[in-house]
Amino acid sequence: MNAFQILGDPVKRKILEILADSELSAGEVVTDIKNEFGITQAAVSQHLKILREAGFAHVRGEGAKRIYVLDASPMREVDNWVSPFRAFFEQRLHALHTEIARGKKGNKKA
Repeated sequence: MNAFQILGDPVKRKILEILADSELSAGEVVTDIKNEFGITQAAVSQHLKILREAGFAHVRGEGAKRIYVLDASPMREVDNWVSPFRAFFEQRLHALHTEIARGKKGNKKA
């Protein structure tokens, strides 16, 4: 699976989001995903397997637990695709930042 297919799936995308915050045991990932999406432990395990095979996550043993760690390197594919479009939104974000700063200065004067 490529990065776009991974990110196109809401369950896999959510797993990546929670792994971006911290390393988690397989059980913790299952609990979070089951609560949000209502899918079985087996289904979550299948998503984790796909993420491992696609290079988005690594797993290490810690006693009886399997700890999942995010590997964001496959996201380079997405970053490379987005690059030509970045100028369109970066310019607008910079303008927004300027307007927010002006608003803060205006509030201090008032």
